[in-house]
Parts: sequence; C-alpha cells; structure tokens
Amino acid sequence: MADQPQTTFKRVMLKISGEALMGDQGYGLHPPTVERIAREVKSVHDMGVEICMVIGGGNIFRGLAGSAQGMERTTADYMGMLATVMNALAMQSALEEMGVFTRVISAIRMDEVAEPYIRRRAVRHLEKKRVCIFAAGTGNPYFTTDTAATLRANEMACEVIFKGTKVDGVYDKDPMKHADAVRYDRVSYDDCLAKHLKVMDASAIALARDNDLPIIVFSLDEPGGFRGILCGEGTYTTVHA
Repeated sequence: MADQPQTTFKRVMLKISGEALMGDQGYGLHPPTVERIAREVKSVHDMGVEICMVIGGGNIFRGLAGSAQGMERTTADYMGMLATVMNALAMQSALEEMGVFTRVISAIRMDEVAEPYIRRRAVRHLEKKRVCIFAAGTGNPYFTTDTAATLRANEMACEVIFKGTKVDGVYDKDPMKHADAVRYDRVSYDDCLAKHLKVMDASAIALARDNDLPIIVFSLDEPGGFRGILCGEGTYTTVHA
C-alpha cells in the first residue's frame, strides 16, 4: 500500500448536522449523501487518524422546533436525541459497508442498538482504530449536539473539532444571503461569542475556549475537504484562543 500523507492530528472530532444527511431532500436521510460523507470519513481513517463523530438530528426532529410549537421542552429534546441515534446508525451502516469498524455509543441506554457511554471503553475503541459515533447528545435536555461534540471531544482527548457545514468557514454574515460577506481565516472564541457568529452555540464555544480546544469550520460539500485540511490544504476557518 502506498504511503499515506502525514497529518498533524492523531485524534479528531467530526461534528456534522443532521441536515447534512438530507441531501436535496427536505426531510430524513438521503442514502447516497450518507455514503458520500462516510467515504470522506474513511479517507481520513485510512490515514491512521482516530475519529470521533457527533451527528445532529435536525433532519428528523429538532427539539427547539417542537418546543416552539407548544410541546414540553424536555420531551421535545429527548425526541431530538432519539433522532440523532437514527442518524448515527445510518452512518455506522454506511461506514461498515466500506470496511470501517464503527461503534455507536449512546448517552441514553438502548442496549439492543448501541453501546452505553463508558469513557474508558470508548477510548479503547479509538485506540483499536474504530470510529466512535456518539449519539443522543449529552443525554440531557437543554444541551445541543454542538455542546455534546465539544464535551465528548474533551473527554476523548481529541486535538481538534472539525465542524462540517455548507460553507467553507466562518463569515461575518450569512454568505448565502450577502454577496459581500467576509470569511475569517482565524477568529477567537471571544469574537465568536461577542459577534454572534454562527459557528456553534455559546455553551459549546465557551466549553472549547475553557479547554483550549480549536475548532476548524469547513465545507462538507467540498469533495476531499476533510482529508485535504488534515494534509494542510483547503479553505477553512480556525476558531482559537
């Protein structure tokens, strides 16, 4: 086998939204899109990088939206957590079809479909080069999957969080709506909070800042983008101290 390019990171967290799995559909899972993202993950896994993943659930159910329509907030958030488990199982299936051993680890016990979250066991999976997909958020209502990704990244001693989005970094305003939007190459945690930049929610940014965990925001729609950044190429924004 040809030598793999070297990367500065040995263990990373990849956070993607549930909407990323919808493709062009307005709801649910689009299997070819799930497969495309799984291929991106496999290409990085093949470099010897240990990968954690957190996937949102907004393509199936979003707790805040349910709460806004009159549903009790805690119940709505638990329903959103269950949606993330469905997405995690879909990604696990796609990765294992490609020969990548994967474990879905749920913060809510459902032993028939996922492992319970036990930190030391999850670390061992990573050491054995298995992809770990952390599902059901933190297991607590009122916390987003952004916060869950930052929490798990810290617990797993990840060196960086990769936040896959529809745009190639962090902008001062929505580039989909404003042609004059300016992209940042680097931006501080404090600026993200002060300027309300839509990177992650405030709790996640504060948790990353307190633990000096950098966040790299990149486009998940760019083929080879995830692997490219690990090789020192591509366009992205780094959120740092």
